[in-house]
This record gives sequence, C-alpha cells and structure tokens, in this order.
Amino acid sequence: MVYVFLLLDRPDAEALRLSVRPEHKIYLAQLADRIAFAGPLRSESGSMIGSLLAIDFPSEVAARAWLSEEPFTKAGLYASTHIHAFDNMWPQKVGFPSL
Repeated sequence: MVYVFLLLDRPDAEALRLSVRPEHKIYLAQLADRIAFAGPLRSESGSMIGSLLAIDFPSEVAARAWLSEEPFTKAGLYASTHIHAFDNMWPQKVGFPSL
C-alpha cells in the first residue's frame, strides 16, 4: 500500500531543514525502489516549508516506524505530520523531472 506523508515544518526552520537535508536524502535513498514521489513543499516565495512523500509500505505501522527514524523527524523539524493510505488513480504527466 502506498502511504502519503504530508509533513509541515515548524516556522522559521529553513536553516535546520538545509543542515539536515543530506541525511534526509540518504535515508530516503534506502527506499528508492518504493518511492512513488517525494519532494519539498514550497511557499509562494519559493522557500521550503515541508515535505510530500508517497512511499510503498506493508502497513501504516511500518510507515509510522519509518517516519519516527527519519532525520527531519529526529531533528524536530516538523510542526505537523499526517500519514494516509493512498490509491493513485491518475497517470502522472506534469511536474516530474525528466531523468
């Protein structure tokens, strides 16, 4: 099952996000073959304000366990976290970089 993570940063936490981001990317890379999509959420001005991830996990318990060890979570970056099961019913055509 794919789970979507809507993760919003604490206010004024962009410096923390940038300092922990290398560890976050390494942690994500461990699941590269299970990621449907992942990336930062941005404010109207372009600053990073959170993350949106869609990752395949065997259960919500496994998804929550993964998030508890995620470097941004451990650093206290997020003001709020939401995890929901997700059924992708639309083929992606826009917003994905060419590889």
